[in-house]
Amino acid sequence: MKKLTPVFTVSVIFTALFILWGLVPESVLPNGNLDTVTQNIQGFILQKFGWFYLLSASAFLIFSILLIFTKYGNIRLGKDADRPEYNYLTWFAMLFSAGMGIGLVFWGVAEPMYHYYAPPFSEGQTPDAARAAMRYSFFHWGLHPWAIYTVIALALAYFQFRKGAPGVISSILRPILGDRVDGPLGVFINFIAVFATVFGVATSLGLGAIQITGGLSATFDGIDNNIATQLTVIAIVTILFMLSAQTGLNKGIKYLSNLNIILAIALMVFLLFVGPTNFIMDLFTTTIGSYLQNLPSMSFRLSPFDQELTWFQDWTIFYWAWWIAWAPFVGTFIARISRGRTIREFVIGVLAVPTIFGALWFSVFGGTGIYLEFFEAKPVMSSIEQQGMEVALFTVFDNFPFSTVLSLLAIFLISTFFITSADSATFVLGMQTTNGSLNPSNRIKFVWGVIQSASAAILLWTGGLEALQRASIIAALPFTIIMLLIVISLIKSFKEEVIPARKLHKS
Repeated sequence: MKKLTPVFTVSVIFTALFILWGLVPESVLPNGNLDTVTQNIQGFILQKFGWFYLLSASAFLIFSILLIFTKYGNIRLGKDADRPEYNYLTWFAMLFSAGMGIGLVFWGVAEPMYHYYAPPFSEGQTPDAARAAMRYSFFHWGLHPWAIYTVIALALAYFQFRKGAPGVISSILRPILGDRVDGPLGVFINFIAVFATVFGVATSLGLGAIQITGGLSATFDGIDNNIATQLTVIAIVTILFMLSAQTGLNKGIKYLSNLNIILAIALMVFLLFVGPTNFIMDLFTTTIGSYLQNLPSMSFRLSPFDQELTWFQDWTIFYWAWWIAWAPFVGTFIARISRGRTIREFVIGVLAVPTIFGALWFSVFGGTGIYLEFFEAKPVMSSIEQQGMEVALFTVFDNFPFSTVLSLLAIFLISTFFITSADSATFVLGMQTTNGSLNPSNRIKFVWGVIQSASAAILLWTGGLEALQRASIIAALPFTIIMLLIVISLIKSFKEEVIPARKLHKS
């Protein structure tokens, strides 16, 4: 193994200490255990800095959209002669699998159902509540999160492939911080990115394990949805994603990402045509219009005159912090697979395609759940409340033909998303802790793979998974400031560019 970087050493030590803190029971530290401390800090941040997250996320979206229409859109992420390494289908599949795949499967039914029963401004279980449920599901998984990913991915790809800088977060800030990025400040910036990535991904691995066991217990009578089954799932999937990680970017992640997108589309198309097709497509069309129409007001909406209403803190602000916490991981991965694309092509692809696909996904799965409740009085929400949100998808499948086959396909899809997310994360953590190496060593990836899985397993076992999620979101506050500096750094660098003329023929 090559000489370890300071970022690797600091990150491993702090991660290990954090996990050990999570193991300390409340009886030993009544007011100082991980769960209590992170709960208090997160509550303070969401209450005091909600406006900051809202303004920042909207600023990232506005910045990304403006780039499409400026002369800077002609800049290539690489040298002028570079061309994309991956075709469009593979590129979309890889960025989507790393960015949101497992989350969409988990929340595709559950989130619209929650909003349908408890919308922010209207009575639940009404047509208005259903419209708001779909609109806010589109909002939370649409343009804003992908704009957050766009900013960090664009900056990393631009500075690494066009300027020849190391592929780490600190190097992006050199235009405004100068050589200070080579010292302790740079180590701290990269550590924040690694910290958010480790615990953000570990939380998703824990949620993925819960949903896989929930699906297995709902499909097979002999399997219980308990901690032993969840830990077994984590152990099996860890072995699989570690094997995939050893094959490199162009084999394991690439092939699994293509498989993911094919399976996801097949599952979605099947339910679209077996389920209430006209209702789903009417809902998709109507909600897209409503989402775009209300996007400006939703982007800045809080409840200053209703202090008791915490809906926006619990959902919108929480999501914006969550996506920012995920940005170092997803952004680094998207940057790595986007070399050779123009900024305009990159921004349109990263913003538009996943947003449209996610909207269609929520219309099919969430729309079907609402249809079953509203028109057929099927108890979808009561099943979720009794068995947990992890069974929401499987509850919907129970109302259609081939439910067992659909459930098995969904479990397999969650597993492959699980593997690609963890595989991508080991790759990204390897890059971020080896000074931006495009091909980090298998040993480094192995270390991070073990840390991720151990974090998820230990804190799932001790009931500290929510504390882990809160820790990642707490890291999002300083990283939001870093991202705002990244925007300034990009603008400063773009002004120094010699912009190539836009070609009319295909390149």
